[in-house]
Amino acid sequence: MAMQFDFVDLRLFSYVAEEGSLTRAAARVFISLPAASMRIKNLEQSIGVPLLNRGAQGITLRPAGETFLAHARQVLHQVELLRSDLQDYAEGIKGSVSVQANTTAMTEFLPHVLSQYLAAWHDINVDLRERPSDEIVRAVLSGATDIGLVAGSVNTEGLQVLPYRHDRLVLVVAQSHPLAAFDSIAFEETIESPYIVLHEGTAIHSFLKRITDTMGRTLQTRIQVGSFEAACRMVAANAGISLVPESVAKRHADVLPIHIVGLSNEWAIRDLLICVRDMESLPSFTYELIQLLLADAKTVPVPTDIPSALV
Repeated sequence: MAMQFDFVDLRLFSYVAEEGSLTRAAARVFISLPAASMRIKNLEQSIGVPLLNRGAQGITLRPAGETFLAHARQVLHQVELLRSDLQDYAEGIKGSVSVQANTTAMTEFLPHVLSQYLAAWHDINVDLRERPSDEIVRAVLSGATDIGLVAGSVNTEGLQVLPYRHDRLVLVVAQSHPLAAFDSIAFEETIESPYIVLHEGTAIHSFLKRITDTMGRTLQTRIQVGSFEAACRMVAANAGISLVPESVAKRHADVLPIHIVGLSNEWAIRDLLICVRDMESLPSFTYELIQLLLADAKTVPVPTDIPSALV
């Protein structure tokens, strides 16, 4: 039997899952309760399996219902993206590129490239979001984003991947701090010191939490700030120590009384990768952004002291 359902069915089913009530779900799609009940019944008959458990405590999803819900939400999300993209066309925008990146790429590398890109492509919008690398991979795989910039330690199976840059994390401390006597140190030897970190929700915050969770330790967070620059300024005021990209540390060490301490941990040096689902299927304006990213990366020399296993 062929499956037959429409967008109203998908939206109704999604609301049923959210509300646990057919009555409230029907009200949200502006149809009567009998009409909603008939739609769900026809939906189950079309699919050939029951999707819902109906009881005195409300409605819950059966395993088939959970699967149907996941696909329904994905379809509805794509419809919303389609509506948004078509609206952009109506307003003179000819296309859009979605990019998700980790904290370092977001703050250090993308602003310069995007300024060039947007100047060259006046009728293209860019949707830029910061995410942890594992979430970025899932977004690219699902089609939720066009381009992902991730750390090389994440599993990118199923994606096309291009080498991008090297990301080195270093410790910054005040020049008067006891750790300023070190040129290099292991992260675990610093964990008892008060740390200045970026806010929860940033990719670098999630990354550091995974590292400390693996160690079975908790980072002693003294201050949360909104940017690497703010972190460096707090460090200069001797409010704590912080982990930042080396490029950030070097830039601010020229004007602030901070000292850079290398980290001996292998995870402190990561390859950054560009990942997409299918390079050949990308629109020309999306492909052009990738080419700009790669060209910009070539202007920065590869550090000579990166361990060969990490290059």
